Amino acid sequence: MKYVSTRDGSRGVTASQAIIRGIAPDGGLYVPETIPAVDMDFIRRLAAMPYRQRAVEVLSLYLDEFSRQELEDIAEASYGENFDHPDIAPLHVLDDETAYLELWHGPTSAFKDMALQIMPRLLTASLRKNGEQRTVSILVATSGDTGKAALEGFKDVPGTRIMVFYPRDGVSQVQKLQMATQEGGNVNVVAVEGNFDDAQTGVKKIFADREFEKTLDSRGYFLSSANSINWGRLVPQIAYYFSAYCDMVNAGKLEMGEKLDFCVPTGNFGNILAGWYAKQMGLPVGRFICASNDNNVLTDFIATGVYDKNRPFHLTSSPSMDILVSSNLERLLYCLSGDAAQVRDMMEKLSSQGRYDAGEDLRAAVQREFTGGFCPDADAKAEIGRVWRGHGYLMDTHTAVASRVLGDLRQKEGAVRPTVVVSTASPFKFGGAVLEALGIVPQMSGPDIVDELSAYTRLSAPGPLSHLGHKPVIFGQWVTKEDMKKAVSDFLA
Repeated sequence: MKYVSTRDGSRGVTASQAIIRGIAPDGGLYVPETIPAVDMDFIRRLAAMPYRQRAVEVLSLYLDEFSRQELEDIAEASYGENFDHPDIAPLHVLDDETAYLELWHGPTSAFKDMALQIMPRLLTASLRKNGEQRTVSILVATSGDTGKAALEGFKDVPGTRIMVFYPRDGVSQVQKLQMATQEGGNVNVVAVEGNFDDAQTGVKKIFADREFEKTLDSRGYFLSSANSINWGRLVPQIAYYFSAYCDMVNAGKLEMGEKLDFCVPTGNFGNILAGWYAKQMGLPVGRFICASNDNNVLTDFIATGVYDKNRPFHLTSSPSMDILVSSNLERLLYCLSGDAAQVRDMMEKLSSQGRYDAGEDLRAAVQREFTGGFCPDADAKAEIGRVWRGHGYLMDTHTAVASRVLGDLRQKEGAVRPTVVVSTASPFKFGGAVLEALGIVPQMSGPDIVDELSAYTRLSAPGPLSHLGHKPVIFGQWVTKEDMKKAVSDFLA
């Protein structure tokens, strides 16, 4: 299978080359030339398998350079005792129409582990396949969870170095401490004075700097990405949509072949896009509900076809969604339009003017697949309290955004359809906000708040979060967005 750039669909590369490069030379994102199709027999077979095997079956359809044995070994190493639940991505059924897909049972307690435990292994295998002798340096801009998951996934992986940038005041205390205490001889963490979009834009500029690329090459390095702009990061996420569907069928909440809706808390558009790929492959999905917080640029885009980042930026209690430039939307626009020139023009306008109009045809195409909605911070906290009191189920602030958007949509439509809410983080990662949502004024701060939430709810916190307060802080550097390239250069000196 070949992969092409969203900004130039004429030059194909292999899957391993796309994974190594991360981003195309023209600044576009790699997408498969064709989307593989599956039938209901394929899904029936998946339903009888554990998660690791389900992942291998899905990955093999996209990564035909990799042998079945390679993928089985990678999945076995990625999804094992590093996850605290035997189902890896368990489904919590709330009632007859609603379930929560818990994607946060990995080592960093966030859904990013589902991809970032497997991606470093895919990358190192890809490097071997292409005879690459240079050291790959992974650059990451994070709004909270990707950074720690990437650091943990690439920690001490031979032939790699990784540097993570995060907004200095735009992540939770626990998220910041997770990154600042990261161990590993090949890692670096730097805060950026600004918001996530500043960090993400800075990383993209570094990738586009051809002179800097030559400088790093002379030092024996080349750059790649672990953000969801890298296909190796996105493709493992497709598997858990198939898995959730199978588990709904196995739980007796869905008939095989019946359509299932998904409601996804959305920031950079990678998570929900993986679900869309699953649908295009043949997974029976009714619609995707794209749930945003106060930074509701995607809600407006789905409604109007106009993407406009020229708006106030809000810091919320769901910081991983505090994003105004949703990079993976570019992949969807290319897949729906098939027009690389149009996509290139829209991305150039987004860069120069901060907005673009996708046009009537693309707007209609997006609306056939997605429904948008957003949830203010106060409503998300109310949702945490409502579900806890009514069902004894505790969720984090990001999951609460999706849960509330789903509830509002059901009330508006007067109909209830089977829906899986994609739960993206452990509530203990955002203990202060969750306690406030439960009507409790937190008495502790930092990592101690994990213990406070555990004591109040009588729920066990994930092990890595419980021990966070005992780890020494290693990284405390911060830079302006203008100095990000210098920070990379110093790290790779």
